Amino acid sequence: MSNLAVPPPAGPASACTCAPAAEQTPTTPVVSGELAGAAGRFGPTHALILLIAFLGLGTGLFLAGTELETVFALLGGCGAIGAATLTAAGGGRRLISVLAEAAVRAGAGK
Repeated sequence: MSNLAVPPPAGPASACTCAPAAEQTPTTPVVSGELAGAAGRFGPTHALILLIAFLGLGTGLFLAGTELETVFALLGGCGAIGAATLTAAGGGRRLISVLAEAAVRAGAGK
């Protein structure tokens, strides 16, 4: 690989003309103001990956000699940050509905 100095372009950079600009229209049907595909972004696979990551992180911290109270505090803080992020990104409706569903299932003993 050579280290030759390449001079910067003389004028302002031009926009890419590789493909003509297409109209920005949603290809999926719109359901109550949101795209239908947007509701499935955080699914069971993502939840499983986060669960495995949390278990792995907690186990690694404990095996490294971190006190158990500190491990729980760190994982609780990570969970609170994640819940706040999901609430802010989704407008809170989805998270509230998930929490309500979990509370109803826990109350029913399922």
